[in-house]
Amino acid sequence: MKTTGTRRSLAWLPVVWCLTRLLLLLFVLKVYVFPGPDVTSDVHVIYRGWYEVLSTGTFPLRDVTWQYPPAAALAILSPGLLPFLDYGTAFFVLVCVTDLAVLALMTYAGRRPGRSLRGAWVWVIGVPLLGPTVYARYDVMVTAVAMAALLAGARHPKALGALAAFGALLKIWPAMLLLAARRRSAWVSALVTGIVVTGAFALTMPGAFAFLTFQRDRGTEVESLGALVFHVARHFGWQGEVKLNYGSIEFIGPYVSEVSTGALFLTGAAFGWLVLWRLLARRFEEHTLADAAFVAVLMFTTTSRVISPQYMVWLVGLAAVCLYFPGSRMRLPVVLVLVACFVTALEFPFYFANVVASDGLGLTLLFLRNGLLVAAALVAARALWRAAVPRTLPAPVPAQPVRTDETPVSS
Repeated sequence: MKTTGTRRSLAWLPVVWCLTRLLLLLFVLKVYVFPGPDVTSDVHVIYRGWYEVLSTGTFPLRDVTWQYPPAAALAILSPGLLPFLDYGTAFFVLVCVTDLAVLALMTYAGRRPGRSLRGAWVWVIGVPLLGPTVYARYDVMVTAVAMAALLAGARHPKALGALAAFGALLKIWPAMLLLAARRRSAWVSALVTGIVVTGAFALTMPGAFAFLTFQRDRGTEVESLGALVFHVARHFGWQGEVKLNYGSIEFIGPYVSEVSTGALFLTGAAFGWLVLWRLLARRFEEHTLADAAFVAVLMFTTTSRVISPQYMVWLVGLAAVCLYFPGSRMRLPVVLVLVACFVTALEFPFYFANVVASDGLGLTLLFLRNGLLVAAALVAARALWRAAVPRTLPAPVPAQPVRTDETPVSS
């Protein structure tokens, strides 16, 4: 029965992938128009502009929307590999090819003894739930690197370290994959890879670290957890505005800096919890590496000043690797994240005008999506803690004095 079920799953995986990805391509190529703002403008305008600058051998030093580490240049320049297509079409095709490579990797790995194809299904179903936005950003490429790192982690710690470091130089967050790494070789490999790749960019392309200043100056984005404060406050006379700032729609006005500071505090608290977990964790199983990475990225995404829709694909990818291991404790959080992905596609781009206007529908969607993320983070953190941190053992019972059966003989 199990073999029959596996064969059916293998047969349906490529079918569902082809149907859903064809639909995504039709949307980003504008054969059909998805309701809401044009999600492909980032590729056609922003990415294409960066491509022109990067092709000259320098980073976009005067563009505050460039907020990515140096290796991101490789993703932006990648459409040059398909010179027979225009930039936008080449980018969408490469994202689709990367998506297919992830499916192949998860399917191949999931067929191994003691593994599961549930992870492949999470990827196949989760990606299209985010709508066409997922193909109009380079986050699928970053997520593919992170997933490969986690899959290699159990047997090849050096590969884990190298891929995690390279992923971090694409978009920072894959550095959290090393949270539960126990082999010193993984950390050494990450350090060496980071130094070599960073050094190569620093020596060959000016402005490799300009993104650090641009990230520092960001505010509170309208879809973030902290933004809920201002969405509600607007109905009670808050004197602020919503405007395009540093490449995203953000709240500008009184108390925004305080709320942004509060978000940073929550992120710091999450980091402190993760450090404490790592210090106290004693039970490490084969799925702990993936579970810990999923929890870390989920916590940082939820508490961030910015929750862009494409961030959700990070969680989908890590969730897929978690369920690749049958023993993972992350099943309920994964379901919550998948539901949050669907709600994310509703709030952006479908009803984004309602979100920006802070009307009833926009507020409902944001409270629901962010509430699902908070719930997933809390449930996942609790499951990770209970699985890896042993409970305090009871104090040992004092030894009783030894009694003898000998009775004294009277003289």
